[in-house]
Amino acid sequence: MEPDATGYGTDRVIDAVHRVSGKIRARVIPAKLAATVITASTGGSVGQVGPCSQIGAALASLFADLLRFGDGDRRKLVICGISAGFASVLGAPVAGAIFGLEVLFMGSILYEVLLPSFIAGVTAYHVSTLLGITYLHVPLGVIEPLSEAFLLKVVFAGIFFGICAALSIEILKGSRKIAERVLRWGPVNGVIGGLILIGMTVLFSTDYLGLGVELTHRALQGVEIAWYAFLLKIVFTGMTFAFGGSGGIVAPLICAGALAGSFFGGVLGLDRVTFAAIGFVSVLAGAANTPIAMSILAIELFGPSIAPYAAVSCVISFLMTGHRGVFPAQRIAARKSSSVEVEIGGEVGNAHPVYGRRDKSLIDAGIKVADRIKKRKD
Repeated sequence: MEPDATGYGTDRVIDAVHRVSGKIRARVIPAKLAATVITASTGGSVGQVGPCSQIGAALASLFADLLRFGDGDRRKLVICGISAGFASVLGAPVAGAIFGLEVLFMGSILYEVLLPSFIAGVTAYHVSTLLGITYLHVPLGVIEPLSEAFLLKVVFAGIFFGICAALSIEILKGSRKIAERVLRWGPVNGVIGGLILIGMTVLFSTDYLGLGVELTHRALQGVEIAWYAFLLKIVFTGMTFAFGGSGGIVAPLICAGALAGSFFGGVLGLDRVTFAAIGFVSVLAGAANTPIAMSILAIELFGPSIAPYAAVSCVISFLMTGHRGVFPAQRIAARKSSSVEVEIGGEVGNAHPVYGRRDKSLIDAGIKVADRIKKRKD
């Protein structure tokens, strides 16, 4: 019916914004809604943010056509649709507003759409609450005071979450490659994917199916969870999308991040709840290249006391993933490191970074110091 209804909804909108000024066919609305409901209700590991963002963006595009808006105004309106979808699903109007602007580019924000995006996020959140929708808000209790020792632990956590984010990106990409080898025909693809998920469910658990809300709640309550849980959640998600599932990628990554944070805290004897909350936002920050929006999301969902820790972890996770991401249509607006050469303006999905040693940099200075020490010892 509609090819654009498959896969991650957010990535389809990003691609439309960059390629056709946000022009999205109206038939995406019923097709995406039906495909996502079917995928989620039958156990597919998908989320809600992507579909809501895509449907919101499609409605915005339709509205722009009816009012005969130009390409520039349609583009702005569609970006507002992304922000509204994020805000209405997660109950985070400010983070939603920034997410819609930050997710389009790696390393840049469209300030010209800042005010409309904020209006869209706040309005969507307000309307959702008026309709009786409730959201996850977990104000954290006592968090360890800011100190050098605890900040160092958060830095290590950020590195760990960055590795988890990079691993998630590669697992999702690998799942697609596996599926491409066996894909033959749409209905058959769905049957194959369903059989794989059934087999994995029999081997492990039903916990990894669906939105992952229960797993996320358990992680944020400090319940001990298997160390491999976050990996399984991503594998289930990868198989769902690879064989034709439709939905969003944000919720599975949030769930995986919370599970990874719980594991990290448990291994190091730290507070599981605190690091589950930090992981909740950090893995998505690295995978989606949205550290600012995720830092704000942490404050909106878990309270202001988590702000410095979430911000540090999100930025480190963002840097750790390099020039890759879960949204292939995202455009590269800036390099994450001056020691890396990558095409500015190119798509993340087609990025081919070249790593090299740069003179007069901190890394180069460190290498020179190490060489001098080695020569003296010799």
